[in-house]
Amino acid sequence: MPRTLRITTRNATFQQWQALLTNRAKRQRAGEFLVQGVRPISLAVERGHQIRALLSAEEPGLSRWARDVIEKTAAPRALLSAELMRELGGKDDETPELLAAVGLPADDLARIPVGPDLLVVAFDRPTTPGNIGTLVRSADAFGAAGVIVTGHAADPYDPRAVRASTGSLFALPVVRVPSHREVLDWVRTLGVGAQVVGTDEGGSVDIAEHDLTGPTVLAVGNETHGLSAAWREGCHRMVRIPMVGAASSLNAASAGTVALYEAARQRRG
Repeated sequence: MPRTLRITTRNATFQQWQALLTNRAKRQRAGEFLVQGVRPISLAVERGHQIRALLSAEEPGLSRWARDVIEKTAAPRALLSAELMRELGGKDDETPELLAAVGLPADDLARIPVGPDLLVVAFDRPTTPGNIGTLVRSADAFGAAGVIVTGHAADPYDPRAVRASTGSLFALPVVRVPSHREVLDWVRTLGVGAQVVGTDEGGSVDIAEHDLTGPTVLAVGNETHGLSAAWREGCHRMVRIPMVGAASSLNAASAGTVALYEAARQRRG
């Protein structure tokens, strides 16, 4: 049986878990992040992610869900006071039943499965964790094989990104790479003739008029500046999402969601 810790004060162990919520460098150094919420924890367990610790409140009467997660997981367990669990759970008025410390997956493009119907999203230098999580959720919903986050970007393992993904972070590979170069080099080695399609309001063709049924990497720019010049040069085609009304542009995650939906629509047809 996994060992059980009891933590009732803000000791060093508690402070380490607290730092996972707020400090990217410490997440990276520890090689783990803290996961909140029923669906994200369930998917992390179901999809075989490394559960390094399960945290629960020192209160009787855990739900069937919480008991099942504990039974399925061989990770060490920690019992915390309700007050400490609320601090880590991020809600002052609600004590979470479980929290999970989960190991960071490898940032390896080989984790993304490749086939003739490949669909991948590359998100260029996103600055908002919530937008990363939202785009990961959309990628999962519309059948993408993975999401690649490129350049100096927000952290996909920030709790705001994890919450916004509603668990989809654990359902498909999310890989961080330093720049566009790694993605373009990877595309050239795939052997499936994948195209790289960028999204931009100045694209040369409406997205619905471009064939997205073959192996495709959709490149989405960041919230302020769009795709970098290097990404634009590396794309085989730049497409636009037609808009009406007073809006000058779409939120980056929204634009990526529209592009993913169009790819899925064409593939169903």
